[in-house]
Amino acid sequence: MANMNRMVDPMAVTWSERYNKTFERVWAKLPNFLGSFIATAAVFILGSSIRGDWLLILVHFIKYLRNGQEDETNSTLSSEGQTLYGDFSLKDYKLEGLPYYILPAMTISYVTYLGVGGFLHWYYYVRQRDRPEEWKCQPTKWLSPELERHEILLGSLSLFFGSVLSGIISCFIMNGGRTFVYYDYADYGYVWAVLQWPAIFIWQDYLTYWGHRIFHTPFLYKHFHKLHHTYKQPTAFSVTAIHPVEFLFFQGILISPMFLVPTNWITMIVLLSYTYYHGIIDHSGINFKAYWWQPWQPNCIFHDNHHQYFHVNFGFNIKYWDTLHGTDRKKDRLYREDIFYGQGKSVDDATEGELAQDMAERESENPLAYDNNQHAYELKQSDLKTSKKNK
Repeated sequence: MANMNRMVDPMAVTWSERYNKTFERVWAKLPNFLGSFIATAAVFILGSSIRGDWLLILVHFIKYLRNGQEDETNSTLSSEGQTLYGDFSLKDYKLEGLPYYILPAMTISYVTYLGVGGFLHWYYYVRQRDRPEEWKCQPTKWLSPELERHEILLGSLSLFFGSVLSGIISCFIMNGGRTFVYYDYADYGYVWAVLQWPAIFIWQDYLTYWGHRIFHTPFLYKHFHKLHHTYKQPTAFSVTAIHPVEFLFFQGILISPMFLVPTNWITMIVLLSYTYYHGIIDHSGINFKAYWWQPWQPNCIFHDNHHQYFHVNFGFNIKYWDTLHGTDRKKDRLYREDIFYGQGKSVDDATEGELAQDMAERESENPLAYDNNQHAYELKQSDLKTSKKNK
């Protein structure tokens, strides 16, 4: 009976296992290229929808069609219910009609998170579970059903706050709230039209690197970020399974350019979509690799290493920040949850017990997840000093 209850639990991903045979019959009829395309499209849809930022994209598109003018249809909305307490009115803060933005943002967030996320879980973690060495970053290790349920519950809580924030910002923009978003590249010249792409991307990613690194200091890690590191073998559901305060903090960084510098709406939309897409990829636990045209982008194993070894590899979409600041994973260092600040511990200073534990971790990694399908951090006895201390 307990197992049956878990099987129908919407906050567990085991529902995809329950209908696996039905999914397999349908999937077997699809050409291979179409199946791969659907899986890739699912990642993109999930990444661009779960935080409610699809609504920002829609709002900017509508504003573009209206040449940046505010939506006058909001003024026709009934004022009933707009005054909440005394003289307070949402209209005074350019938030008229706010529920009409928050509710759709929230609905789409949960539908894509559970529906599309559930499909991705089935496609890899159920359909290909018998051959994890072909696709999984840590093929011998899996999250328990309890942790899978935990990450979905926590992710759903954070999505609530993220959807509310996206709804508020979308409503504010649609009602004519001031931002630096513009809709014609000629407005600020074509030089800035080109330069804003790397400038905004670097701004977002470098702040995210430092924000992430700061959340790995002992106090903030213990009280906030440790929750996210409950998942040592992350899945696509892990991307939003963080403390709500931290979730809003990083979402604020990513949308900050539209309130700080002139930002074309296309630039904003493309960069947000790119960032959220790779957020799903990097937490998927699947050995996705960067394409040839992405020399800045680390492979999925880069962030998977972060979850496996905790305080290392803090960057997201630009791997060079860790190289610059010395927080990238190094072959001659070992990393644990109790070793902070991204520097690790020299293998020459490790005890035999520490080395044995570290070697077991390294052996659990999939060589196929690295460039040239070769384990980048394989440690051999010849790499170690011959004399080790016993713990």
